[in-house]
Amino acid sequence: MTMPQQGAPQVPNPLDSRIIRTPSAVAKRTFFYVQECGHLKASAAHHTSRRNLQSFLFAVVLDGRGMLRFQDQTYRLSAGDCFFIDCRAQHSYESDPEQPWELLWVHFDGCTTAEYYKLFSAGQQAVFHPVTTAKFSSLVQEIMRLNAESYADTEVLTSGLLANLLTMLLTVNSVAEETDTALQAKLKTVLAYIDANFTEELRLDELARRFDISKYYLTREFKRAYGETIFQHIIGLRINYAKRLLRFTDKSVEEIAALCGFNDQSYFSKQFKKAENVTCLAFRRRWRD
Repeated sequence: MTMPQQGAPQVPNPLDSRIIRTPSAVAKRTFFYVQECGHLKASAAHHTSRRNLQSFLFAVVLDGRGMLRFQDQTYRLSAGDCFFIDCRAQHSYESDPEQPWELLWVHFDGCTTAEYYKLFSAGQQAVFHPVTTAKFSSLVQEIMRLNAESYADTEVLTSGLLANLLTMLLTVNSVAEETDTALQAKLKTVLAYIDANFTEELRLDELARRFDISKYYLTREFKRAYGETIFQHIIGLRINYAKRLLRFTDKSVEEIAALCGFNDQSYFSKQFKKAENVTCLAFRRRWRD
């Protein structure tokens, strides 16, 4: 994690707790796995610059200040900031010489980490400031504790913790992570109404009027809060209901389309095949045989 500045003595920092792990062949094929993790309380300025490192780095700034350069952006960090980067790209980071930072960090890779990172970077900058870092800090500390010694199930349990970390990174801006506000309360009410009435004809104009909110604002904030549009959420609810009816009743596809809120059977069939990659009748046969 740390690289002394040019000319600095190569003296280990007693406050730099570092755990280095070598994943097994099974972990590389199957799991998320730790490469390094640690807790650094810098006693002086330091600088690290890398590229083409097959690793992903997550860090929490507990105290002090520092700087990250990544993807042609320069970020100034302080306590409460976090960053998540793909270390295959050129990057560098350094502690402030006047207020050296304190970090918890983990280098990791494996499984579908790159795909998670694509989703993260599509909607989030490398540096972010969550409402609280407590959950992130606790998770990294648990990863450190687990990997301080090696047990038969260490890699499996570590993979689960890293999956939790990736989930937290993808949902850092979700409604559940934010303080309760009037807007968030309204969005929850809208969501509950849709969930209870998804088989009815639901129009955006009517929802906006019912809940006294601009339809454009509702569209944007709903997507930001729940990760999908109102239309996508309604279609998903209807497809799930259709799957239940196909499996547990003998109703025709036309009847099921109407019960699920689709006025057009062909449109229903098209949406169902798009979601499940099979026709309605093929789905019924597959789950009944």
